[in-house]
Amino acid sequence: MATNSEDSNGISLEDLGEDMMNYELSDSSKKAREEHQAILDEFERKKRARTLAVPTDDGRVRAKLRELGEPQCLFGEGPGDRRDRLRYLLSKLEGAEIVPDEDEETESESEEEREEEFFTQGTLELLEARRWIARYSLPRARDRLRKQRAEYDLPLPQIKSVRKDLFTGLKSYANFSSQIGDDRPISQCVFSPDCSLIATGSWSGLCRIWSVPSCETVITFKGHADRIGGVAWHPQSTLSIDKNVVNLASGAADGLINLWSLESDSPLGTLQGHTSRVEGHFKEVYAIRFQNDGALVATGGLDAIGRVWDLRTGRSAMVLEGHVKDILGVDFSPNGYQVATGSADNTIRIWDIRTLRCTYTIAAHKSLVSDVKFFHASSTFISEEDTRGIKPTVSGLYLASCGYDGFVNIWSADDWSLLKILAGHDGKVMAVDISSDNKLIASSGFDRTFKLWANENLPI
Repeated sequence: MATNSEDSNGISLEDLGEDMMNYELSDSSKKAREEHQAILDEFERKKRARTLAVPTDDGRVRAKLRELGEPQCLFGEGPGDRRDRLRYLLSKLEGAEIVPDEDEETESESEEEREEEFFTQGTLELLEARRWIARYSLPRARDRLRKQRAEYDLPLPQIKSVRKDLFTGLKSYANFSSQIGDDRPISQCVFSPDCSLIATGSWSGLCRIWSVPSCETVITFKGHADRIGGVAWHPQSTLSIDKNVVNLASGAADGLINLWSLESDSPLGTLQGHTSRVEGHFKEVYAIRFQNDGALVATGGLDAIGRVWDLRTGRSAMVLEGHVKDILGVDFSPNGYQVATGSADNTIRIWDIRTLRCTYTIAAHKSLVSDVKFFHASSTFISEEDTRGIKPTVSGLYLASCGYDGFVNIWSADDWSLLKILAGHDGKVMAVDISSDNKLIASSGFDRTFKLWANENLPI
């Protein structure tokens, strides 16, 4: 049965007076409402703060704080903290907005202009250079990819067997030969690319070439007046370039870099006087090594800091910070992303340039580590018909280090464990190198000798 409003026993809102609506809240209810409103206000403030355009230039941030009547700088406050404080203050103001000034607008316009594409006419020299690079790199890239694809299909038992045989052979290394190389300590020893020769540099300033494995003198270079600190072969020396052109370079404490052929004991040329410098180290640089493709170079020195440089930009790509004493040796792994540094703090650190951090520290020697070298196998390219007989590569699977404790140590690059200690030098060992054919290790030291180490169970 329908009923009208007069017959209803309920109460309508019109029946309530205005005084009935203005009821008093309890203190606890008022406090809860105020806290809820404060939370909502803070949420709105943070939301507004995220949309504010705050200048990144610290000078403009200070000027805006001064305009708001706030201190320009608080104790212990950095530029980032100061910018956050300005954002917080502006978010509390109603309708706050920072309009970019004329300089910022000009910069943004100029950036937009710089991003526009444009073309310039290249020179014939540039065209020829690019053609030469293509002729040089494309066939090698094709062969490298072919080899990697073939290695990818190798069965795991075969890979394990090759690694086991390699490490077993390294554990059998012993002294193969020893030769007095100079009247003063021999600071450098480096195998030639084809492993048939070895170059040594000494503190007498003499650089000598020796035959391998007979260790007989081939030629003596006389051109430095002070101790030699570095020797390097041309990558194609003893392989494809003539003996009469530059095959070797040596650097010494006399400030000279001499360029040598294999036919004359006089330098073909001398480099002196650095015309430009790459700022980064604040003390002497004692170690330098290029990555395989030549895009990166790693350096280390007496400031105990190593650096990886990008040669395409000339800038530092990674800082190798962790050693507490001088860095005296550095080398890139053949994989291109690992760097080993040897230091006067008696350790070797392994760095990963992909993650920009040190991945392992080896307690390598009882005294300073004077040199460290990864095993770099000779580059062998294969044809499409040769892929069936390919074997797993062993390049980069181990490294050798030497130190002033008189030892040469061989380390596995799998878990950085010690494989073999080579003892034979009478005193400090200054340099170490590994032949690219994986048959010999060379070392030189304060005892004025260089030594060859080999697997005693295999013929050389």
